[in-house]
Amino acid sequence: VDVQKEAWTQDGIHVNSEFLDGLNKKDAIAKMLDFLEEKKIGHKAVNYKLRDWVFSRQRYWGEPIPLVHCPKCGTVPVPETELPLELPNVKTYQPTGTGESPLAGIESWVNCKCPNCGADSKRETNTMPQWAGSCWYYLRYLDPKDSSSFCTSDKEKYWMPVDLYVGGAEHAVLHLLYARFWHKVLYDCGVVSTKEPFHRLINQGMITSFAFQRKSKSLVAVDAVEEKDGKYYAKDDGEELERVVAKMSKSLKNVVNPDEMIKTYGADSVRMYEMFMGPLTVSKPWNTQGLVGINRFLDKIWNLSEKPMNDIDITGKLDKDLASLRKTYAKTVKKVTQDTGNLDFNVAISQMMIFVNEAAKFDSLPKAMWEGFVLMLSPYAPHLGEELWQKLGHKDTNAYEKWPEFSEDYCKDDTKEFPVMINGKLRAKFEAAADSDNATLEALAKETDGFKKFTDGKTVAKIIVVPGKLVNVVVK
Repeated sequence: VDVQKEAWTQDGIHVNSEFLDGLNKKDAIAKMLDFLEEKKIGHKAVNYKLRDWVFSRQRYWGEPIPLVHCPKCGTVPVPETELPLELPNVKTYQPTGTGESPLAGIESWVNCKCPNCGADSKRETNTMPQWAGSCWYYLRYLDPKDSSSFCTSDKEKYWMPVDLYVGGAEHAVLHLLYARFWHKVLYDCGVVSTKEPFHRLINQGMITSFAFQRKSKSLVAVDAVEEKDGKYYAKDDGEELERVVAKMSKSLKNVVNPDEMIKTYGADSVRMYEMFMGPLTVSKPWNTQGLVGINRFLDKIWNLSEKPMNDIDITGKLDKDLASLRKTYAKTVKKVTQDTGNLDFNVAISQMMIFVNEAAKFDSLPKAMWEGFVLMLSPYAPHLGEELWQKLGHKDTNAYEKWPEFSEDYCKDDTKEFPVMINGKLRAKFEAAADSDNATLEALAKETDGFKKFTDGKTVAKIIVVPGKLVNVVVK
């Protein structure tokens, strides 16, 4: 860009700035801050700003602000004995037409006596915003029936802080920031025992949909598009369109109604597909074909439940095929347990698919193994899980059953792949028993083509075996 003709709008390099010459914006700011501190004419600081919070609304709904406006005493708080101040029960609450809140037109409620002097006064007619209550609702949930306080101390100390908060990123200001602000006020007042309200926050990704885009980048509604031979065209002028991912929008007509999906495929299929689409925190596009795949997977599980169940002791000695299934089952319990705890639902479902595919090869299944699988499946497909649990002969819900356990011994692979590193570079791999000793691993490494090729004509200075992991070779 010729800066004599047009302004440079990107991050540039400093010129004519003495000791800042040659630096970009970020580095120049850092160096200038150091300079100011060194000369003792300034210091580094981080300033935080809480967005202005307009705490009143001119509408009927919302919590009434408990204040009385007295011509003699000024603004006076409603006595605690008269709290909570409730909205008047009226049939209509039309706007006043004067710019005031609808409450201003309800004279039987607005007109009152001053709590201090008894003079004729008027109530505050603005109400609190909807998040006045949502800022601390998590505390009220702990003790919702207590009429003397918002939460008793023992229950607050037992339950708080919240272990996990899952919410959309749009909550960052309008709820989470103010909930934290509100909580810290309550902490300073001594009515809560924790400085922070939430231990961990997860912002879930948005479920998007496919849309269609012209070369001009404008979007075309789904019903104005036709598909031919795997390509997409605008119906009005035939322009070829690019299929892109976009927010679900009524104008683009790409909204997927979950009620229709549930009606067609069932709630378990929709629930499980949403968890299988990808990582919880990532936005991902809806694809009904993926939902069909999950529906078929659940059908496969039901078909497996129709097989005979035997009472084989899965902790005892098993034949080769059942031992292999036991290993897959143990790995499934381990992985589903870990992944569910980490909210990695999609990879937990993938592991369940691996187990189901292997179990499908058998004419009958160990009942103990199948019961464990059903318990793992139930958080993901609760309706099917309960049906399968009853088919196994249980009368009560599985919701209170103990989570299945696994033995690490069954998770171990008999053999594994060992890399051979020569001067820090991967040169070969070989298969060996997972518990092979160092001498065996070293001997097998020397037999690989990579070892022979990259040590030919050189001196092997050292061979270091990392048990169970790799063989490291140093040559000169």
